[in-house]
Amino acid sequence: MEIEWEARHVRMSVGEFADFTLGPRDGGEGPAGAWRAQIGTHWHRQLQVQAAAEFGTVEFEVPVEGRLPAGRWTLALSGRIDQLIHRGAAGTAVREIKTVTRPLPEGEEVLRRDYPAYFAQLAAYVALRGDGPARGELVFVEIGTGLTQSVALTGADELLLQAQLARVQEFLELRWRARERLRDLRFHPAFARPRPGQENVAEALAQRARQQRFVLFEAPTGFGKTGALLEFALGRLKAGAFDRAIYLTGKATGQIQVARTLAAMTPPTAEGGAAVWLVRPKPEHCVNQEFHCVREACRFLDGVEERWNASGLARFYLLDDQPRDLASLRAAGLDARICPYEITRAALPFNDVWIGDYNYVFAPGSRGLFWLQPGFDAARTLLLVDEAHNLPGRVADAYSHALSGAEARTAGALLASVHPMSGLARTWEEWSDFLLGLKECRRLDPDDEGAARDLLGRLSGQIRETAIDYGALTPRATEVVWQIPSLADDLAENELPRLWWVRKPGVLSLTCLDAAPAMGETLARYGLAVFATATPGPTRDFAASCGLVEAGRPEDDAPSTPLPAKLGELSKRQTKALAKSLRSGSDLLRASGAEEPPLAHLAAEAPWRVGAYDAAVDLRVDTTFQHRSHHARTTALTLELLVASGPPAVGFFPSYAYAEMIAAELSALNPGLRLGLQPRALGLAEQSAWMESALNECALLLLVLGSGFSEGIDLLGGRVTRALVAGPALPEVNAVQNARLAAYAPLGREAAVRRTYQIPGMQKVNQAMGRLVRAPGQSAKVLLHCRRFAESVYAELLAPACRPARMIRTDEELAEWLTPHPP
Repeated sequence: MEIEWEARHVRMSVGEFADFTLGPRDGGEGPAGAWRAQIGTHWHRQLQVQAAAEFGTVEFEVPVEGRLPAGRWTLALSGRIDQLIHRGAAGTAVREIKTVTRPLPEGEEVLRRDYPAYFAQLAAYVALRGDGPARGELVFVEIGTGLTQSVALTGADELLLQAQLARVQEFLELRWRARERLRDLRFHPAFARPRPGQENVAEALAQRARQQRFVLFEAPTGFGKTGALLEFALGRLKAGAFDRAIYLTGKATGQIQVARTLAAMTPPTAEGGAAVWLVRPKPEHCVNQEFHCVREACRFLDGVEERWNASGLARFYLLDDQPRDLASLRAAGLDARICPYEITRAALPFNDVWIGDYNYVFAPGSRGLFWLQPGFDAARTLLLVDEAHNLPGRVADAYSHALSGAEARTAGALLASVHPMSGLARTWEEWSDFLLGLKECRRLDPDDEGAARDLLGRLSGQIRETAIDYGALTPRATEVVWQIPSLADDLAENELPRLWWVRKPGVLSLTCLDAAPAMGETLARYGLAVFATATPGPTRDFAASCGLVEAGRPEDDAPSTPLPAKLGELSKRQTKALAKSLRSGSDLLRASGAEEPPLAHLAAEAPWRVGAYDAAVDLRVDTTFQHRSHHARTTALTLELLVASGPPAVGFFPSYAYAEMIAAELSALNPGLRLGLQPRALGLAEQSAWMESALNECALLLLVLGSGFSEGIDLLGGRVTRALVAGPALPEVNAVQNARLAAYAPLGREAAVRRTYQIPGMQKVNQAMGRLVRAPGQSAKVLLHCRRFAESVYAELLAPACRPARMIRTDEELAEWLTPHPP
């Protein structure tokens, strides 16, 4: 659906028009939908052959377009008529073919009641034809047998067409109301009393947005990025620059905080505020004891369309005062016997701000919730991405897959019980045997990869062609079965670098090494995208990781001709040399200096961070994996000195194993030291509770870089003034990192190492240091405990405020640095 608001003109396909509803809709998603679509295509072809043999003149897939009025709106509809049969004196027949799973023949009144969209679609085709009268004929096909039943369009079916026009009109008027509400939107500034640096940040964002469609907003931890982003977004919505805003962040706590900040900034919707919907994952909506989201197994999904009109749940988008929290949705859905997730899906189009996880925009299996909403136009949408440094990794995870032989065997046994003699059951057994036979390896043998691709292709086709009773499978077995066609589609549609490998016997892993091409394709559709983070790394590298610019190329492959200020000043020799080096228009723009930057970069001013860090590099130790154990005692003694100069102190380590090694060393040196070692596998709430307790009870905390304790916990600022960072936290050298390094090889060795190891490692360091100074008046001494920090490749990746002011070469220099000096 494409809407021209001022002209009140709407473009949509006839199929979209006929299926349009304000409530729940069966989008044909999932295993059953794919199977029906596959079989439907088969019967369409069969009936084309029959019609060609039976009638003298027949046309197939005939394009048609025209306009129909809907109140003060005009709908421009277009589509393709399945069959247009010319019967001479008998006139022309418009025929539509529809497959159904129910036995035929069936009473015409039952078919009209259960399939109103089919009759509305046929009536629309007849109304759009402008070359004389025609009669409509709907041909139902029993999907399992091919048995057909024809139903002629009657005058009564015109009422279905008019009802559908009224339904679309109602939606458009509701969306018009939302636009008018945005024009009168009222909101408070993000900061009642702005701190230094916060005063004009929303206007600065708007200025950058006028320069580029992609904006990188870099602001330190504790700056107030959420409020700044929301003030900017609400201003853009009020100005009419966008129809809605989408706010993405990767943590549930972050999403809840966004909703709370919006509630504080805007009055209730009925009083001129913005309509906001926080989208939580589908399983959290579920009111069943077990999450098994297929119609055959869920009484809250089966027949949901018929129950919606009498449910009263439209109040969630018709009325402004309805609660939108998950508990209220679950209670309302349970009372109406309707899946609460369908309430969310039905209400989303009428809200101004959508808050959710990265997956709702970037993951193939989840983005349909946003993308398929009626009236959704990415070009008229403002996309806000918080904690954006996590985005490339999260999207790569969405394009990664793991296939377990043990799970395949279990699912195969259930499939065989439902379809004992089918080709699917036999192929599935072959697939299970293949997976279970895999031995651990760093990269799958090309022959084995070819065999896996062949089996995936065969299985995918068979799953789509088989009427599987998913209600008879377990929830996990259903996921395992549907993973196959989803993976086959992913491999066919996205040419991304992937490592095929076996992490442990019997489990095939397909790890996406770089999702940048898929990210760039998605981002290009949005009117404006703002990426907010405290630790973006170098701007061009961040842009490349998001697919907004080519990653680069080896320096020796770049145009080597030295260029003057204007290309026209080149000599003939220089021009000839330049011509040989250019391979694309972007090369020419780069050479001429005319290439636009991939991102408009706004680095927020935070004057309170200037001088807040007293950082030093400890040249006494080498914390590389091969040498860290040799310096373990020095590290332990150094931490003791930090505690003595100002407890509580914190030591940040690149791994649990390293932290545990130093904990053991400290226990041997000083058994009485009150030491807190970061626990494993805690949720965010448990992490916060542990941290609060440890800060009160321990003199020294040992934390792991890159974990929630260094990135998601906000309790260190102002309470910890001494910290040690043991090394740059480079990712572990393993099969995936080696494959990623090889994938970046065209960039050159140094650039590949930088993208694979150095930038991710130093982002973790910057995250940890950012937690120590979060507000004016806070300060911290930070010892960068490894001589690598003195190397320019690492020092340049430190945040400017955190860069070291001195080098520590001896124990005496360390003691002097730790000794307080009078101001």
